[in-house]
Amino acid sequence: MSLTASRRATMTSRAVIAGQEALAGRRRGVRAFLPFAGPAVIASIAYMDPGNFATNIQAGAKHGYLLLWVVVLANAIAMLFQSMSARIGIVTGQSLAALCRTHFPRPVVLAMWVASEAAAIATDLAELMGAAIGLSMLIGMPLVPSLLLAFGITWILLNLESRGFRPLEIVIASFVSVIGLAYLIELLIAPPDWAAVGWHAVVPKLDGANSVTLAVGIVGATVMPHAIYLHSALMPNRIPVKTNADRRLVLRWSNREVMLALGVAGLVNMAMLTMAASMFHAGNPQIGEIETAYRTLLPLMGAGAAGAFMAALLASGISSSVVGTIAGQTIMRDFLHVQLPVWARRVITMLPALGLALWGADVTEALVMSQVILSLVLPVPMIALLYLTGRPDVMGAFVNTRLTCALAWGATAVVLTLNLILLLQSFDVPLSLLFGD
Repeated sequence: MSLTASRRATMTSRAVIAGQEALAGRRRGVRAFLPFAGPAVIASIAYMDPGNFATNIQAGAKHGYLLLWVVVLANAIAMLFQSMSARIGIVTGQSLAALCRTHFPRPVVLAMWVASEAAAIATDLAELMGAAIGLSMLIGMPLVPSLLLAFGITWILLNLESRGFRPLEIVIASFVSVIGLAYLIELLIAPPDWAAVGWHAVVPKLDGANSVTLAVGIVGATVMPHAIYLHSALMPNRIPVKTNADRRLVLRWSNREVMLALGVAGLVNMAMLTMAASMFHAGNPQIGEIETAYRTLLPLMGAGAAGAFMAALLASGISSSVVGTIAGQTIMRDFLHVQLPVWARRVITMLPALGLALWGADVTEALVMSQVILSLVLPVPMIALLYLTGRPDVMGAFVNTRLTCALAWGATAVVLTLNLILLLQSFDVPLSLLFGD
């Protein structure tokens, strides 16, 4: 083993030893929490992928701060379901997909897998296209070569998974830091109307059919089906637990990490929409494409704002593509007991993005529609997770409380309602009674 590989292996083994010391009570405070941090950070990158850029830019440019409440609501739903996903993995020692295979009829399992694969393909479309756009804008490379370069970069990073869980977690955390810092720079360069931000973050309102499509897209871009599956798969045997007392400690730290990691993701999403609202809504409401946003920012706010925007998009695209591929591998393995080589999975999921690039399709519109597809698939893992975490024979003493069940079913009802409205709109059913002319 090379010296670098040895260090990476040591990095993971040290985290395991530190986690065992924390469970034994020999570590306190932040030192006890840190060994268990990482899974929610990996899951959180799915909530800051290029699909979020596309939906938030369109929402902010066309509707100003109006749809900020959707971002807040979607992030609250995400926190609830990611914490439940982590819990089922910690308590049962199995992933959500594996439990579905065990407890559901085979036709249902196959249907769930097909829906999950559709979500994985839509996810990878958004992620690879975002990374390719970032490379294309920053270094002037055409879109198709940029896609191939993004493919190569993500494939290299995926090889970190074979070195233990810690190196990949640290790399993803670094990408999250780049995205967060970039949007902090954006807000400092162009401060928003904070009073309007505060008002629209808590007051629900829609304005016409386009706002409905964007609202559904925001939910689809924020609450991610593959992230729900993946989080449960990251928890079992990461740091072994033997007793219910150990499980309660790990659950406590996991919930804190979910609140922290997804709290950051929520703030980044709010910053995306806020930036588009403050910079584009008044003078450039027609902006709906990521490339146009970049070209408009450059003369409007200078190279600093435009560079920060593209750096965030590139970091988002590459890191979320890595996480999306790992999630797709996990879903196929646990639903079907089939394992593809990473390179094969990467090639298969890259083909739709490559096809769109060669066809010359509107990239940002494709990203928005990919998020709508995700929102339509989203109820599948949500309902499965709710059903299984509500079963005492699966969860034992950790079965959902009545309050958790009520909140989770309410969140699921919100997603289903938004999806129903989108479907009615797609079939040209008049929505004027709900949203005006």
